Amino acid sequence: MARLIYATNCSLDGYIEDPEGKFDWTEPDDEVHKYINDLMRPIGTHLYGRRLYETMMVWETDPSLAASSPVTRDFAELWLAAEKIVYSRTLKAASTRRTRIEHDFVPSAVKDLKLAANAEILIGGSELAAHAFRAGLVDECHLFIHPIILGGGKPALPSDVRLELELLQERRFGSGAVYLRHRAKQQGVG
Repeated sequence: MARLIYATNCSLDGYIEDPEGKFDWTEPDDEVHKYINDLMRPIGTHLYGRRLYETMMVWETDPSLAASSPVTRDFAELWLAAEKIVYSRTLKAASTRRTRIEHDFVPSAVKDLKLAANAEILIGGSELAAHAFRAGLVDECHLFIHPIILGGGKPALPSDVRLELELLQERRFGSGAVYLRHRAKQQGVG
């Protein structure tokens, strides 16, 4: 059975976007990006909401991005190799290969995906992840906490879920960012 992993960048006060919807402060330096690449290697499927998918699809639609460095080329190759499932009621077709559109997040379908998958599953986007948290489907949280306080914006984690976690790993980076990897102690009904 594959693990469902929620991974995100967030501010010290727990936001993934500032009040204006900006997240440029999350751009990783090479040290952080290499670490992210290594975390991506076992990922076989990405689950996205529309907005995050539209942000991430540049890894396929803009070849100059991957060509800018060996680190970005590695990331692009990993992203292109993975399957993508995008949950959207407005998108009619995917703009990238290995991508399918689902109109609704159905917890039982995600549970079936976890049971059938041969590689780990990454869920991105706090709103989509909140559905998975509420359904008891998230096995691990991987947070990259950046040394910035935003004072508001889009929260990284749902406010209506209680889940006890066990710290599995931590890493500090020269930029001041900190990586925390937690495992869910108890699974919900999923």
